Amino acid sequence: MLATPGRLPPTAQDARWAYETKQDGQRALVYLAGDGSLTLRARSGEDITGAYPELRPLAGALGTAPAVLDGEILALDSRGRADFQLLQSRMGLAGAPVKAARLAATVPVHLVLFDVLHLGGRSLLPLSYTRRRARLEALELEGPFWSTPGALVGHGREALEATRAHGLEGLVCKRLDSVYEPGVRSRAWIKIRNMRVADVLVGGWLPGKGRLTGLPGAVLVGQRAATGLRYVGGVGTGWSEAERVELAALLRAAATYECPFDTVPQAPGARWVVPRLVGEVRYSTRTRAGLLRQPSWLRLRPDLTPEESAADLPDISA
Repeated sequence: MLATPGRLPPTAQDARWAYETKQDGQRALVYLAGDGSLTLRARSGEDITGAYPELRPLAGALGTAPAVLDGEILALDSRGRADFQLLQSRMGLAGAPVKAARLAATVPVHLVLFDVLHLGGRSLLPLSYTRRRARLEALELEGPFWSTPGALVGHGREALEATRAHGLEGLVCKRLDSVYEPGVRSRAWIKIRNMRVADVLVGGWLPGKGRLTGLPGAVLVGQRAATGLRYVGGVGTGWSEAERVELAALLRAAATYECPFDTVPQAPGARWVVPRLVGEVRYSTRTRAGLLRQPSWLRLRPDLTPEESAADLPDISA
């Protein structure tokens, strides 16, 4: 069951919803056969059990009772926050048990459980979220590499503000009376992603294709650092057609043959520009290398000069 992007439920309906922290990891269904075996499957249906050997002891947590659980596999940074870039080093290793075991010792994962779909040979799919959640919590699945965090009923606005204050990815709102709908992106589950805003300098662009021929398909943006203009990513969404045409004219007027970034980004076919256009972008978080994840263009900032925009930008040279 998948969540639909949206907003907090209306205040008058707040008490009808549960709120869970949105995790930045790999979604997985956990199959416990009751015979000491465990199988993990990704959203695609792929068997990913071999990639996470530290989760195998969960197989015996319920004894002989078979179960199917829903959760998210995370890799945590030094502050205990989910770091998707860390997790990427663990993903895709289902067929490489030696490497998976070695990485499990240095980059262990943690499985966050938030639903139970089958238990003791009975399907719980028709039960309400409230009843399924009660069954899950009664299992007391807490271990060295897995846990069952609590869910908050009501107080959605406070829950969302708490995720923002702690730098977490966002919130998932789940209607208390909702049944579990496998494979459905349901309005009974709503996900809210915390997005951040930053000023950036445009240092290049990639030509568009198809209907975007002659227009920028994406702009390459940077922020000032001690070493110069540090590349922070490519932005390819967020414009109207008219805005893209306007931007194309500005980019052509600023054309240069010299890459303005302190390190040339891996962007075949890039066209470089003098970094004098200031833009505002929305993004979810940064990678450890300082790149913006899921960036989207908001607007040009003609009210800011490159020097003025740099004054409030973080030093990302470390």
